[in-house]
Amino acid sequence: MDRVSRETQEPVDAIVWRLFPQRTKEIYRYVDLLASIGVERGLIGPVEGARLWERHILNCAVVSPVFARSSTVCDLGSGAGLPGVVLALARPDLSVTLLEPLLRRSTFLTEVLALLEVANVEVVRARAEQLVGKRSFDAVTARAVAPLGRLAGWGLPLCRPGGELVAIKGSTAADEARAAAGVLAKHCAGTVRIEQYGADVVSPATIVIRIESSGRQRARKKGRP
Repeated sequence: MDRVSRETQEPVDAIVWRLFPQRTKEIYRYVDLLASIGVERGLIGPVEGARLWERHILNCAVVSPVFARSSTVCDLGSGAGLPGVVLALARPDLSVTLLEPLLRRSTFLTEVLALLEVANVEVVRARAEQLVGKRSFDAVTARAVAPLGRLAGWGLPLCRPGGELVAIKGSTAADEARAAAGVLAKHCAGTVRIEQYGADVVSPATIVIRIESSGRQRARKKGRP
C-alpha cells in the first residue's frame, strides 16, 4: 500500500484508521487474505492484488455513511466480500448478510469470517429470488454485479418497505438509471438519487445510486391493496 494517498497526500494508514477505527487490525488481515488466497482461488484478479486498497477497499468503505445506524444490510452477489465485509468492518453496528450463490465463493467468505472473528456478518448461499418473501433488509447493496435494471429486479424485492437499494456504480450511473426506468416502475420504486462519496479519499469519488423501495409490489403479490 502506498504510504501517502495520491489524491489527498494524507498517509493511507491514517485514512484506514479513520475509516476502520474499531477494526483496523481486521481490515489489514482481510486485505492480506484477498491478496493471497483470494487471488489463488480466482476471486480477485492477479492485477488487482497491487491496487486492493484504493480500487476496492477504500472505494467501498467511503460508502458506509449511507446506512442508518443498526441497519440490516444484504450484500447481493458478495463474491470476495466487496462491499459487504468492508462495510461490516467499517460499521460494527450493521448486521450484514453476504448473499452468494456459488459454492467456492461462499466457502471463501465463510473461511474469511472465521479467521477475522467478525460476529456481525453471516454468509447465505442462495440466489436473491430464493430469499424473496423469507427475508427482508433495511438496505440491499451490490458492487460490480450486474447492470442496474437486473440488479433492481433482484434487490428491490429484498428491501423492506421504506428501505433502499444501494448500488455502487461508476461514471455510467446516470445512463444506467435511465435505462432501468421500466424495471423501477415495475417494482414501484420511490425516489432515485445519484450521489458521490469519498472525494477526499479516492479519485474518482465512489458513485452510488440509491433507490427507495415502496414495498408495494410485494404487497400486491400477497393480496393486499
